[in-house]
Amino acid sequence: MLLIALASYGQSAKQVLDKTAGIISNKSGVTASFNISSQQYGKTSGTISIKGRKFHADTKEAKVWFDGKTQWTYVKQNDEVNVNTPTAADLQAINPYNFIYMYKQGYTATMTKNGQNFVVTLKAKGKSIQEMVITISQKSYVPSQIRMLQNKQWTTIYVNGFKQANLAESTFRFNPKQYPNAEIIDLR
Repeated sequence: MLLIALASYGQSAKQVLDKTAGIISNKSGVTASFNISSQQYGKTSGTISIKGRKFHADTKEAKVWFDGKTQWTYVKQNDEVNVNTPTAADLQAINPYNFIYMYKQGYTATMTKNGQNFVVTLKAKGKSIQEMVITISQKSYVPSQIRMLQNKQWTTIYVNGFKQANLAESTFRFNPKQYPNAEIIDLR
């Protein structure tokens, strides 16, 4: 325990985020459950599957697939699919783990410790997401909470049930055969 404590003591925020990014961007993929609370959008919960930059999120309101370039959003209430090429801000709003790519450019990182967690704060100038506060386990380097400030409003994401998975590429692409009656709206 002392060795783990000493090893984690001298780490910088960037080193902690690098280790976290390595775990989240596992080559075979990872899955987790999440709860989101946003001043702008309210509350929802669901699951997310991630493989590199690709992800699939599933909530009671919608399903989102992103294959690294194209995003499909199926809105259950309307039985429609919106297809677009998302911006970095769009991706961050949907994929709580997108910070693992954003922190390397345009953000200043600081870190404190709170119990058994690292608390990394990322601040930006001129970015749509002005600040992120990420709570990361010192033991596993898995984030348990991500808070984002965008347009003067905070969004908080709680993550649990994080585990490695062997995910097929088809997980990250919309399959129209599964939604034969859905209206597809191409916004690209």
